[in-house]
Amino acid sequence: MQYSKTVAALFLLCSFLLLKSCAAQTNLVEGELDTVTKENLQYYLYYPETYEAEKDASFGLLLFLHGGGEAGRDLRALTSDGPPKMLVEGKQFPFLVLAPQNPHKKKWWNTQAVMQLLDSVVANSRVNPKQIYLTGLSRGGSAAWELATQYPDTFAAMAVVCGMTPIPYAHWIDKHMPIWVFHGDQDEVIPVSESDDMVQKLTAMGYNVKYTRYENVGHNAWSKAYTNDELYEWFTLQERKD
Repeated sequence: MQYSKTVAALFLLCSFLLLKSCAAQTNLVEGELDTVTKENLQYYLYYPETYEAEKDASFGLLLFLHGGGEAGRDLRALTSDGPPKMLVEGKQFPFLVLAPQNPHKKKWWNTQAVMQLLDSVVANSRVNPKQIYLTGLSRGGSAAWELATQYPDTFAAMAVVCGMTPIPYAHWIDKHMPIWVFHGDQDEVIPVSESDDMVQKLTAMGYNVKYTRYENVGHNAWSKAYTNDELYEWFTLQERKD
């Protein structure tokens, strides 16, 4: 008799749980929504001196992403570092330079919006789609790594200065894209180990990686990296392979 009561109780419990499960599933609905990424991006766009004269020529383009200190709504802040700083000082480049500004002081780069801007510039300028280069410093360097993993078929070459690295997703980066990494060994903001570990992993997987590890240099490794003419000569030698 006790056995029968136990079986009956278990049956009632299972029936109750089954009914609850079915009831829960009736609240599970399927849905679909097309989202649109919107961002107001101010930017600088530089054209080489020969752009207007060489009407039938196409040019490379360097996409530069600044660090956190230059974020906001004052576009002039971009001229404090990197290629924009060199341009206002009179430097001439053989390719276009696109330098957008992250409008948010305390938010990450909206990389989808950056790509929309890049696509628009490429569509409306005489840009060789096989010679689009990517670079960034600090927070912008971290965003450059993100772009390389999310859009592996876009860039011909990439140079990253003291950026945080997406080590678990290193294999998403196009294996044919040359990479040049810069970092100061005394960096207290983004540890040099970020670049050490990423370069080690990429090298082990057979990637074409150059690494410049500055001794006795802190977070401002960009001061040395972007005044190195060899970097820009290196960019011009690269072309994306389909």
